[in-house]
Amino acid sequence: MSQYLRLSAFAAVVVATVLCLVVMPIVPDWWRPTLWIMAAVFGFLSLVGLKDVTQTRHAVLKNYPVIGHVRYSFEKIRPEIRQYLLEGDEDEVPFSREQREIVYQRAKNLEDKRPFGTRKRVYDSGYQWLTHSIMPRKIESNNFRVTIGGPDCKQPCDASIYNISAMSFGALSANAILALNKGAKKGGFAHDTGEGGISRYHREGGGDLIWELGSGYFGARDKEGRFDPVRFTEQAADPQIKMIEVKLSQGAKPGQGGMLPGAKISPEIAEARGVPMGVDCISPARHSAFSTPVEMMQFITKLRELSGGKPTGFKLCIGHRREFMCIVKAMLETGITPDFIVVDGKEGGTGAAPMEFANHMGMPLVEGLTFVHNTLRGAGLRDRVKIGASGKLIHAFDIAKALALGADWANSARGFMFSVGCIQAQACHTNHCPTGVATQDKSRQKALVVPDKAERVYNFHKNTLKALGDMTGAAGLTHPSGFLPHHLLMRENDRDMVTGQDIYPYMPEGFLLREDDDRFGYLERWRRASAAAFEPKDGGV
Repeated sequence: MSQYLRLSAFAAVVVATVLCLVVMPIVPDWWRPTLWIMAAVFGFLSLVGLKDVTQTRHAVLKNYPVIGHVRYSFEKIRPEIRQYLLEGDEDEVPFSREQREIVYQRAKNLEDKRPFGTRKRVYDSGYQWLTHSIMPRKIESNNFRVTIGGPDCKQPCDASIYNISAMSFGALSANAILALNKGAKKGGFAHDTGEGGISRYHREGGGDLIWELGSGYFGARDKEGRFDPVRFTEQAADPQIKMIEVKLSQGAKPGQGGMLPGAKISPEIAEARGVPMGVDCISPARHSAFSTPVEMMQFITKLRELSGGKPTGFKLCIGHRREFMCIVKAMLETGITPDFIVVDGKEGGTGAAPMEFANHMGMPLVEGLTFVHNTLRGAGLRDRVKIGASGKLIHAFDIAKALALGADWANSARGFMFSVGCIQAQACHTNHCPTGVATQDKSRQKALVVPDKAERVYNFHKNTLKALGDMTGAAGLTHPSGFLPHHLLMRENDRDMVTGQDIYPYMPEGFLLREDDDRFGYLERWRRASAAAFEPKDGGV
């Protein structure tokens, strides 16, 4: 039914055109000029609709012929009315207009320069900026890379400094996954599968994959939903898979599992996840393969060995800080370290989540990232473990800030979603996505034309790294990894500014082992953390 409603405007103008022509011979002469005008107007709109359904660049027009032009008309006049639109509170939407505008411009290779200075309120509390140098450098190549793989890794991964964050097939459409992966292939960056398993569309694109393994162990599970080492080994042997990522929690709804009803499981989803048709697919809230920090480290080792030595790590949104310290103590006790840790900020998340979780559960990225970075420094393990950051990292400034605060690379989900055409209709969970990005409706998916959108994915990545390179050179650096907290400044109030080093300093190497620096409450939690269990001894967090 929804398909017919989407085409109703197009159908209406076609019918109106035909009716005008049919009744023309039988109406009085004085009516005919009017009917000719009406036939011309409706005929013109019919031709517009025909062009809409056959073109390949605009998903909204393909799914909503004729009527979709209303949306694009507003988009064209937006620059003139933008200041009025921005008078509202942008915190009410999960993705600001400025962020959407930049993604669209970069994905479409459009000019992103604007006159008349900053659009930010530079005197507002919280305004942030990077320092620049009187002696800037010219960056010759923007292909910034990072090598991921610790001392126990046999197949280190040469990854881009900016990659596609976890979004599962099933949450995203087949065409969206294929466009993302083809764009990643062309641009030489990685595509995180999300916990929904590796689909045929991930494989068809040929781009580098980060296989995310959640609590449902999709693609590597037995009939009871437990981890299956044989199936995992078979999948992980694929050379397209470059890294293995165990998902402990995600920013949108940390600490919560999920269920995909059996009625929504298509043959393709069943194939990717390794689940039967017609049966509810459960993602538990916690893993069954381990229950203690030491067991978790042993599981990391097992995955690394079964994958042939590929970089293996985990992703989490920080909750109880002591629990992460338990994991770090298990690293020290066992001598096992993950090759990487991805810190997901609570502001992240592209899928639907309960409002209370989306707004009030989990730690934001800046605080989570600095905590993980400094805890590893305090334990003397930072040089063995790379850190990825995820959570609304859209602009080059966002990436530079994450690197300055301790990350080695950044991931983005929203930015790349917008590059394939997402217009933030917030209908992801309804199966009625108007652009074919987040739906399993075959007719809606067709509006997302893979070759065009794959090119936009490639362009967005390329142009964002170009902007990052420009900022890096302006700061007098040769590589974005050179950004440090002192390069970041922020306005604290009307008169004062502070550096990132004042608020988010790098703690001394080994301070937790020496117990000689009790700033920010690290030592108190460190002393209560245990490698033997996640549960607190004293009931605290």
